[in-house]
Amino acid sequence: MDKKLKDRSDTARERILNRLKGAKQYNNGPTADASWSVRVFPQPDKLLETFTDEFNKVSGQLIVCESKTEIRQHLEGLIVKKGCQKIFCIDDELRSIVPLNASLISQSEFADVEASITRCEFLIARSGSIMVSSAQQSGRLVNVFPPVHIVVASQKQLVLFLEDAVRELKNKYGENLPSQATVITGPSRTADIEKTLVMGAHGPKELILFIHK
Repeated sequence: MDKKLKDRSDTARERILNRLKGAKQYNNGPTADASWSVRVFPQPDKLLETFTDEFNKVSGQLIVCESKTEIRQHLEGLIVKKGCQKIFCIDDELRSIVPLNASLISQSEFADVEASITRCEFLIARSGSIMVSSAQQSGRLVNVFPPVHIVVASQKQLVLFLEDAVRELKNKYGENLPSQATVITGPSRTADIEKTLVMGAHGPKELILFIHK
């Protein structure tokens, strides 16, 4: 190697190493919490209206109800309209609102499921997204496998941004955070093949959300 080139290389190497050594003093602890004092996106006051607008944009189907009794009534019509006869729901709280015209299937019949009913962790208004986690009684598979995913949530679960949902998730579970948290934004879709949009490619083809007070 040419002596001048070697000297330049050695000098550059030494300069980089010195920078790395000097940087150690700033990296002895955990990464500092991000500061959200400056918001890039607008902060709307009406969370439900904002969520509704964004949820519709990503092809979600939203039904706002006054009570769980009203949800049950809507579910009866929905089951007839969609022709979903095999419903999977293992959430104790939700099983009480499943209408009589629904046929609840067991875990052993899960491969034949046509629709699932679950709860969620939070509703993210700014992106129209739904956060679910493995800590919920329904687990992981019920959110992604059935062709139709029906979610029941309360308006109290509405938050503005994703970071708000993450913060509330930490507050809710403390040191026992779920092993998985997933953000769902509309039904599953892809346009990888010849730029043709296909719904339900990697998950539910329809995402239906019931929000009650």
